Amino acid sequence: MARCINNLSCQIRLFSFNMRYMFIQTQDTPNPNSLKFIPGKPVLETRTMDFPTSATAFRSPLARQLFRIEGVKSVFFGPDFITVTKENEELDWNLLKPDIYATIMDFFASGLPLVTEETPSGEAGSEDDDEVVAMIKELLDTRIRPTVQEDGGDVIYKGFEDGIVQLKLQGSCTSCPSSIITLKNGIQNMLQFYIPEVEGVEQVMDDESDEKEANSP
Repeated sequence: MARCINNLSCQIRLFSFNMRYMFIQTQDTPNPNSLKFIPGKPVLETRTMDFPTSATAFRSPLARQLFRIEGVKSVFFGPDFITVTKENEELDWNLLKPDIYATIMDFFASGLPLVTEETPSGEAGSEDDDEVVAMIKELLDTRIRPTVQEDGGDVIYKGFEDGIVQLKLQGSCTSCPSSIITLKNGIQNMLQFYIPEVEGVEQVMDDESDEKEANSP
């Protein structure tokens, strides 16, 4: 019995040691309501996942835990970062950060899987893509998405019709005040420079929460 207790004490000390020495960095994003948390460990490595509401978090134990923190509006996983968006500007990040830090550290110390149900976040190329669509997707994946992910978000291809590229912004980009500038001055200009067939870019809202947010004052 004493040996079991001693072993348990060692496990608790090791658990605490791992948590105490996990250094999580934060990085501002263009969206003042979104903050990147960089745990120093791979998150999704080569892809991204967006959790715009708590209802979508059933796929991830970590996302579910983060949504339990009062004031958290949405969660986004990148290759090596976690973007958390708060509900409004009045909420102080200094009050939210300790709970977010603790939740992330507890999760990585637990050994639980980040995602329990696989769901692709992006649009992979397919054999049915024509040359223009294939070029659009290639530019998005190699030149545009890495830059957007640096700001704690992502951009997903949704379609190409009548010269207009339809894209969905995720993570910190969803409610960022400069998201339209990013679309028009950044993404649209690059696509038009390389692909003459592209006449413009528009943002797609494909769920009720996005539509409600876009129509709110």
